[in-house]
Amino acid sequence: MKYSLILAALLATAASGSALAADPAAAAQKAGCMACHAMDKKLVGPAFKDIAAKYKGQGDAVAKLSDKVRKGGAGVWGPIPMPPNAAEKISDGDLKDVVGWILKG
Repeated sequence: MKYSLILAALLATAASGSALAADPAAAAQKAGCMACHAMDKKLVGPAFKDIAAKYKGQGDAVAKLSDKVRKGGAGVWGPIPMPPNAAEKISDGDLKDVVGWILKG
């Protein structure tokens, strides 16, 4: 009986998504981020380590960068624009996880 209750609680928690950590690297790959970005070198866009360094210590960095990913833009890292990325390409939850992962450098 006790085992069944523990198992049920674990399954309910896992189904809600809170027990299992998302894999931000896989989400970034799936969303196509890695086509233009790399961890430690500039490709078309800046390296994730450079993004982390630029926004280090900024409390609003996750919200700011999430907005940039959604809307796209140009001029911050050079003349090549980043296209907007809709929720169909990367969900809000995955976007937040990926941006947080990038900022942890």
